[in-house]
Amino acid sequence: MTEKNALLQSIIEGIQEKKGKNISTIQLKGISGTLCDYFVICEGNTPTQVSALADSIDEIVKKNTGENPIRIHGQQKAEWIGMDYGNIIVHIFLPELRSFYNLDNLWEDARIEHIPSID
Repeated sequence: MTEKNALLQSIIEGIQEKKGKNISTIQLKGISGTLCDYFVICEGNTPTQVSALADSIDEIVKKNTGENPIRIHGQQKAEWIGMDYGNIIVHIFLPELRSFYNLDNLWEDARIEHIPSID
């Protein structure tokens, strides 16, 4: 498994660990004007769960890859937390904000993969 795939899989594992929903990976690599190779987008039902998802991702990524996020934004309100891992940016939303910002559909030529939620 490559380093990037290990990071991507660790992020997904962190989301699934805390029962994150509607997980999508959006492959942006090779698309002009993008800042990273992947967006990972998911939802938590409450600000408490959004915060727990960010903590879980941080913990599992550190354990599996030794990497730390470059930045984390939005932890105070925990309605939308962004985690920057350089080539992968994670967005953890409350459902209504995810729908409002609609990041899933910004790049129509991007490859989107929907990851099953673990119930």
